[in-house]
Order: sequence, then C-alpha cells, then structure tokens
Amino acid sequence: MAINVKLEKFEGPLDLLLHLIDKNKVDIYDIPIALITDQYLDYLKQMDTEDLNVMSEFIVMAATLLDIKARMLLPAEVNEEGEEEDPRAELVEKLIEYKMYKYMSFELKDRQIDAVRNVYKAPTIPKEVLEYVEPIDYEKLIGDLDLTKLNQIFQSVVRKQKDKIDPIRSGFGKIEKDEINLEEKQLYIEMYVRAHKKFSFRALLEAQPTKMEIVVTFLVVLEMMKVGKIKIVQENLFDDIMITSLAA
Repeated sequence: MAINVKLEKFEGPLDLLLHLIDKNKVDIYDIPIALITDQYLDYLKQMDTEDLNVMSEFIVMAATLLDIKARMLLPAEVNEEGEEEDPRAELVEKLIEYKMYKYMSFELKDRQIDAVRNVYKAPTIPKEVLEYVEPIDYEKLIGDLDLTKLNQIFQSVVRKQKDKIDPIRSGFGKIEKDEINLEEKQLYIEMYVRAHKKFSFRALLEAQPTKMEIVVTFLVVLEMMKVGKIKIVQENLFDDIMITSLAA
C-alpha cells in the first residue's frame, strides 16, 4: 500500500514512524511491525534527496525495521529471567523518548511566541517626583518618648558597650621595655662578689629593683659559676643557696 508523503514534513526516521503510528491509529507499545515496515519502505522509495546524511538515517531505520520483522517470525528469545523478549522493545523506547522531546519542543516554541507578544513600557516618572524626599516629622518619629525613656535607652547602649570589654585584658597596663646594660650588670655583680666574698643568693636577687634585672642577675651568676669565679652551695633541701667567691 503506497502513501503520498513529503520529506519536509518529517525531521528524521523516528518522526516518520510516529506519523505512521498515528495515521494507522495503533498502540505504540504494540506496533504492527509488518504494516509499519511496508509503509515505511513505500515512503523510502518516494524519497528524492541528494543529502546522503538524511538518506542514510532513513536507510538505517529501514534495515532496523526489516531486522525486527524477521525476528518476529522466529521463536521468541528468552532472557535470563525466563521472560520472552520483544524485538520491538528497543524501538518503542526510542519512539517514546523522541515523542517526549518533540512535544517539549512544541511547548518551548509556544512560550517563545507568547514571549514576543509581551510589551514593556519604559518608566516615565517626572524628575521632580524622583528627587522628592519626604520631610521628617520629628514629633511622629519620637512619638511618646520622653527624656526618661531616652536616658534608659542610652544607659542600655552603654551597658552593652561595657559588656564587650574584656574584664581581664582591659586591666593590663602598658608594657614598657626595660633597658639594661649587660656589661654594667656583670661588672656590678663581680664587684658585689669581691666585696661580700660569701653571701645569700636570695639576698642578691631581692636587691634588684625590677624583674628584668633579676633575670639578668640570674644569668650573670650562672655564667660566673660556669667560668669558675664563684661556687654555689646548698647544704640541705630548701636551705638558702650560698654563693662563695673563688677569686684570689
């Protein structure tokens, strides 16, 4: 049975198959493959195109339809689950997918057409209106506030600011650098050792006015002990440490 169709009506072999299915009013899930294949081949014979790409797509689909038609004549194949496989299943899946995208393209095209019909008007607000600033009504702004309430608000803000102050770090004073001449301190201790010969280490440290001088004094004593200028003795645990001069 021959049918008269034109190539420009279809965008590809799947589009043609959908047309034939709709024309014959058959179920897409139960395609009469013999009827559809015959009509498809009749259309193929009427094709008159020099575009090999288009022609090859239709020929490939024709070969697919013939393959399905031949497999329909053979005993049904059984899959691993023991169910019979339908040779048309893959083709049906492709047709349904193509049909979905085709209808989606129609919807998008309709929306594009509707969008072209939308007309927007540019704003034409007068300059005076744009530059207008509503005057401030201070009485309305303050409302029922009085000096007492304003003072309460102010005190509340002050308390919040105080809460942000670190009670520990805020009490730190300014750290000043102690300037100590190490050579002068070493000379001072050597003279002290010569003058006292034997004395308490604690007494020497307590005589220093600052923490930095205590640290420097401690380092100088260690250095003098290292070079053999003094000797340090502690007879019993927790006893006072005694320093003795070894200088002649």
